[in-house]
Amino acid sequence: MAEKSSIHGDLRLVNLTKTYGDFTAVNDLSLTIPEGSFFALLGPSGCGKTTTLRMVAGLEEPTNGQIFLGDTDITFTKPYQRPINTVFQNYALFPHLSIFENIAFGLRRRGIKDVKEQVEKALELVELSHLASRKPTQLSGGQQQRIALARAIVNRPALLLLDEPLGALDLKLRRQMQIELKWIQKEVGLTFVHVTHDQEEAMTMADTIAVMNEGEIEQLGSPADLYDNPKTAFVANFLGQSNLIKGTISGNDGDNHIVDLFGQKISLAKNRSHAVDNSIYAGIRPEKFRISRLETPTSGNILTGGKIEDVSYIGVSTQYQVLMPWGQEVMIFEQNDDAVAPFSVGENVNISWESGFTFALRGDEDAEAGMEVEPEETIDDDE
Repeated sequence: MAEKSSIHGDLRLVNLTKTYGDFTAVNDLSLTIPEGSFFALLGPSGCGKTTTLRMVAGLEEPTNGQIFLGDTDITFTKPYQRPINTVFQNYALFPHLSIFENIAFGLRRRGIKDVKEQVEKALELVELSHLASRKPTQLSGGQQQRIALARAIVNRPALLLLDEPLGALDLKLRRQMQIELKWIQKEVGLTFVHVTHDQEEAMTMADTIAVMNEGEIEQLGSPADLYDNPKTAFVANFLGQSNLIKGTISGNDGDNHIVDLFGQKISLAKNRSHAVDNSIYAGIRPEKFRISRLETPTSGNILTGGKIEDVSYIGVSTQYQVLMPWGQEVMIFEQNDDAVAPFSVGENVNISWESGFTFALRGDEDAEAGMEVEPEETIDDDE
């Protein structure tokens, strides 16, 4: 591979803002992405993630703020002078050049004469050495994606930007490529910054995720942190599914709050509450619930009086919609592992879960924030 850039280190965005007339695409965003990490900017179309990426790449100038790579201010450095490469959704391979020459292109442009060893190493890394003499049109979508990656990596940039790189692939290939991309990043040790609207993709690959909403970072953390302990309804709903039940903190018991949910009491760990007063939404992920028949003893938090409204068998699990006495339907996923006999529509049931699985959000939030599913056609929209 080529020598690593002399400019390297953590990527730091300091009070980064981008406005277009009256519209603020990115609003006072500050963020540190550690060198050598796999980082994801995740959010719906129009949240500012692509604009942020374009500012890092040098394709957009910030209205305010600075961008540092290590100690070097690159805010206004020309794109070609930055030690940064970008892999786009459309791959942008040169159709008239062989795969070997596509990968060698950046090295030759930098005046490197002997490119053979570096190109061959890059091809080995993406496991496509046998296709070196072919043209891009003779390759499948997944193979083209790997060649685009090899072409970017061979230059040893300090930073690799991935802009919805798997969006054009079918689901099965996309999942396979997620695992391969993560492996390649660990192997080469470069900083990867991945922009995506796909929650599963971000959670599969990234060490750290920044969930963006309306030009700002809603929450930053590891995939497990964001999923298990979201701080806002937007994050709770955008990353997977959540049941949010309105409640009131009515007392305390050591490290736990006692919470009243429509007349039924549950326990909630204080360190998993992001509420600002006694009004909360108690959040429970669908797979954390357990359904039981009325006569079956259960432990943990229990809510009684449920009635099964809908049953959907989806292979690995069965989805139940359970109508609770206060008129809310909750979603429950039960593993199809024979531990629980299937339930039928119309059955009266209780639901229970371990109290450590509950998180609490502010009671004045919009419980449906983050639920809107964007149409696929908007992925390429300018954000």
